Amino acid sequence: MIERRKFIKVSALTGLAGLVSGKVAGTDFYFSKKGQPIVISTWDAGIAANKAAWQVLSTNGSALDAVEKGVMVTESSQNCCVGLGANPDRDGYVTLDASIMDENFNCGSVAFLEGIKHPISVARRVMEKTPHVMLVGAGAQQFAIAEGFPLEAQKLSEQAQENYDNWLKKSEYKSPAINVEKTKEHGPFAPAKLDNGEWNHDTIGMIAMDFNGNLSGSCTTSGAGFKMRGRVGDSPIIGAGLYVDNEVGACVATGQGEDVIRVAGSHSVVEMMRQGLSPEAACKKIIQRIIKIKKEKAKDIQVAFIALNKNGQHGSFAIHPGFEYALRNTNNEKLVKSKSWFNI
Repeated sequence: MIERRKFIKVSALTGLAGLVSGKVAGTDFYFSKKGQPIVISTWDAGIAANKAAWQVLSTNGSALDAVEKGVMVTESSQNCCVGLGANPDRDGYVTLDASIMDENFNCGSVAFLEGIKHPISVARRVMEKTPHVMLVGAGAQQFAIAEGFPLEAQKLSEQAQENYDNWLKKSEYKSPAINVEKTKEHGPFAPAKLDNGEWNHDTIGMIAMDFNGNLSGSCTTSGAGFKMRGRVGDSPIIGAGLYVDNEVGACVATGQGEDVIRVAGSHSVVEMMRQGLSPEAACKKIIQRIIKIKKEKAKDIQVAFIALNKNGQHGSFAIHPGFEYALRNTNNEKLVKSKSWFNI
């Protein structure tokens, strides 16, 4: 006869083996299979960002390194949406927000940061070198300089300067979603198309899984263009703009941050995946929650989520058409059009 203590131990190990290879409580959720790295990121800017992330993942690097290196590409680009050349606040200053999270619930973020080119890297230093999760404003800048990050002068991109000059004519603040250009191809809530053919968006968010099956995520933004001085959105808030649970999956958000914060968006999506929903279904569930809260006002905002579970399944959902995300794995490098609540 097997002793009770040994029986419990054997049963637990048998149950764990079943979870690794099969379904959890009758759902379609599976645990991670090692050796299948993947990275997804928001918008078409994610294609270039994913290339840098894939260089890390494909050489057996960590998901954490991948999501930092990936979004640094977007931070370095001279555009009107992310980085020091981005759309300023209504007083003419560019302020940056970023967050990062690894597979062990370690996380760091910065908000209202000025004059630093790579806020994502400062966020990682906050995570790794301080007892805190978030630093903001002058304190974040002071910490960055002490860590060796150079203080750089603000230089708006040509498009950002033009956007700001046009905004000053009326000085009217509206949601980013209702400021964008309406196009038949990309939908009424797609980001505005710039003269160089690129698309204007306000956030780059990225999630990756490495060869070891570990997840990490990052998010970096200049925030809403022409925002009130001091405004901070969801991107640097762990659980709103970004969340990672290595046993379940990860999620990142884009769009109107205030409404992502209201529902603890990314954390809520991960919790839906914990309950067995697929990444797409989990994203849709929280979009529905936002729409229920906003009612008729939902027609005037855009929010989208992308999610990745431990099986490498990925998905997204948005309020309006026009959102897409970039995918890179061993077999694919492409943009994926997101489903949405409202359709053209």
